[in-house]
Amino acid sequence: MQELPGPIFKQDNVRPHTARVSQDCLRSFTTLPWPTRFTDLSPMEHVWGPLGRRAVHPMSLNELEARLQHIWNEMCQDTIQNLYASMPDRIESCIRALEGVQQLLNPPFFCLFL
Repeated sequence: MQELPGPIFKQDNVRPHTARVSQDCLRSFTTLPWPTRFTDLSPMEHVWGPLGRRAVHPMSLNELEARLQHIWNEMCQDTIQNLYASMPDRIESCIRALEGVQQLLNPPFFCLFL
């Protein structure tokens, strides 16, 4: 990663990304400030929670896959459409919360989302 010209990493502070090995890897890079538990801009992130809560204790990878597929197929399409429809509001919320930071995301800088 050190070969990348001037990367800026977004650190969203979710548990796997705050592990010591992750933090040690990022020490030599610029990290974009990002509030803990910030509204996620990926609609799918809002689906993982309900999927995980319903797909409890699978006995095998095949069983987990079958359960997740079943849960996904049962998911109300209105829920998914509402997640996508809410994107403009969530983006606006991010811009307001991170006022002044968005210029860092314009060229020549770029951001890698972890």
